[in-house]
Amino acid sequence: MVTGGAGFIGSHVCGRLVRLGHRVVCVDSFADNYDYRVKIGNVLESFGLPRTFAAQSLEEDTEWLAARVGGTGYRLVRADIRDASAMAELMAEERPEAVIHLAGLPGVRASIEQPLLYEDVNARGTLILLEAMRSAGVRKWLFASSSSIYGSAGAGTPLSEEDPTGSPLSVYAATKKSGELLGHAYAHLHGIDGIMLRLFTVYGERQRPDLAIHKFTALMARGEPLPFYGDGSSVRDYTYVGDTTDGILLALEFVLRRSPCYEIVNLGSRRPVALTVLVRSLEQATGRTAKLDWLPDQPGDMSGTCADIGKAYRLFGYRPTTSFEAGIRRFAQWFMRAGPEADH
Repeated sequence: MVTGGAGFIGSHVCGRLVRLGHRVVCVDSFADNYDYRVKIGNVLESFGLPRTFAAQSLEEDTEWLAARVGGTGYRLVRADIRDASAMAELMAEERPEAVIHLAGLPGVRASIEQPLLYEDVNARGTLILLEAMRSAGVRKWLFASSSSIYGSAGAGTPLSEEDPTGSPLSVYAATKKSGELLGHAYAHLHGIDGIMLRLFTVYGERQRPDLAIHKFTALMARGEPLPFYGDGSSVRDYTYVGDTTDGILLALEFVLRRSPCYEIVNLGSRRPVALTVLVRSLEQATGRTAKLDWLPDQPGDMSGTCADIGKAYRLFGYRPTTSFEAGIRRFAQWFMRAGPEADH
């Protein structure tokens, strides 16, 4: 079972699992802080289908999508992880071998504006999911945590799983820390084995329209200025979605073989990229010149991230292989191929 399975990362994970011969239950609410049709397009693409849809209504479109891609190897379920009865019923019906929990509200800045909503979806929703697993006897899971929980720890140096995470800079980061702690409690109390995967700035085909690489590319295509926060020296450990998907599947194999198991593991590239370098790379990949709208630093943003990925390699052989330049070229090719449908 993959929660958030119609999202950016989730659609890649579901598609890969189906191609490997697994039966997959994709659970997604299709209600997020961007157009639900983005997720419909994600699911279609994961099956090699064009990003086309009726665009009638959320209910009609998701029913059409479920019929379009459904089959013995894939089941699409529209459900909210906060709906305790729905999650309990679905978990009892399916009793999956493992849950890959990617669902949740994303975004540091939005969490500062809507803190109660983020707590409700990301923290309470995760607890409801764990309770449904406990009741149904499902004892394996992966949780999508975030590099944002490191806060200002070790900015500019590789961040290790042993570094302090007690001072989050945003509500989003705090909710991800909450998920890790809930995972630890349920491992201790109920024997639910899990790996908390701290993901580092994932990018690539189907990236959400609100994230920097996608947003910048769309603005450049329209000839509009890019919101450029700070002096451009901030760095991020950009990780190509194919490498992240590899890491998730390797972690899944690991947790299925181990009990008891509770691990916190970074999934990054260990190749931080400055914001100015990102813009230059997009200019090269798209053949367009960026116009910059210089803005002050945003509250809640980290000055830099860089993942120490030694633990992921030691535990399950994770080794990212995609260079930032190659990943950006693949994203730009996807964006130009998808055209306006890339944003919905």
